[in-house]
Amino acid sequence: MSELHKFLFDGLPVRGVLVRLTDAWTEILQRRASNTTTGAYAPAVRDMLGEMTAAAALMQANIKFDGSLVLQIFGDGPVKVAVVEVQSDLALRATATVQPQVEPGATLSQMVNVRNLGRCAITLDPKTKFPGQQPYQGVVPLFDDHGHAIEKLSAVLEHYMLQSEQLDTTLVLAADDKVAAGLLIQRLPMAGAGNLAGSMVSKENEDQIGLNENYNRIAVLASSLKREELLTLDVETILRRLFWEESITRFEPLVGDTAPRFACNCSRERVGKMIVGLGREEAEDIISERGDIEVGCEFCGLQYRFDPIDAAQLFVDAVQIVSPGTEAH
Repeated sequence: MSELHKFLFDGLPVRGVLVRLTDAWTEILQRRASNTTTGAYAPAVRDMLGEMTAAAALMQANIKFDGSLVLQIFGDGPVKVAVVEVQSDLALRATATVQPQVEPGATLSQMVNVRNLGRCAITLDPKTKFPGQQPYQGVVPLFDDHGHAIEKLSAVLEHYMLQSEQLDTTLVLAADDKVAAGLLIQRLPMAGAGNLAGSMVSKENEDQIGLNENYNRIAVLASSLKREELLTLDVETILRRLFWEESITRFEPLVGDTAPRFACNCSRERVGKMIVGLGREEAEDIISERGDIEVGCEFCGLQYRFDPIDAAQLFVDAVQIVSPGTEAH
């Protein structure tokens, strides 16, 4: 089962989060593979999207944001866009739009940053908005300060966190066809709890960048975690191997119903409303050409089919709306 663990280093300004997505991740992959239009992800795309999914779960859990966190990578390679959405209760979904075929072993830049046009965006969309309030979005390029392409998603997100919060952050990410996992280590803000919208950005935080010896020591230990270890070892073993000399306070792990889990809000009703929005004439043209209307959810891969009778009924239902105070005859 998927699980997420939070912990603090006693007496030190350092916190950590470790996530292992198992059933949540394989559900995403199985749904994609069963979609007859798209088919399964190429291994390189799968691993990149898995790392994104683990990273988004880590960030949402770390900031306790009441709303959705959306992590996107888009650019000029065969992967046009990859998106992960995580709700405040850690319900998550992920997808990638890929054209054409991605070569085995393709790197991050080969997939989304061929001519250094790739970008990473993080959007925070509050569940409850004030009048006129817009979602917060931060964007960083997929290259470093010298214009060199960054090949690790973890390095891109570390750079983002440094810019948005002025907080040192270390990320270790890994994914395969069974597990998407990640470890986040972060220096605590000087005051309050930081968040991705940058509310804790301050000169005090900025002045501490790279200088806290305790954080630097723990970051080195975290960075020694190998991909194979993150994918195959249980949480207890990972924390013991990395931080056996440190005193750690563990919080109640999120497992079972509280753990990160796959969820998609698509429905046949929503798709039906979209078809009605196309108009009767266009819907009939599609049915005339293809025999039915088929719409696949880009996030979960579920395909909705409407035969001619189903489609006709959509428009009958749409016109049977009776105005208040009147009766249908």
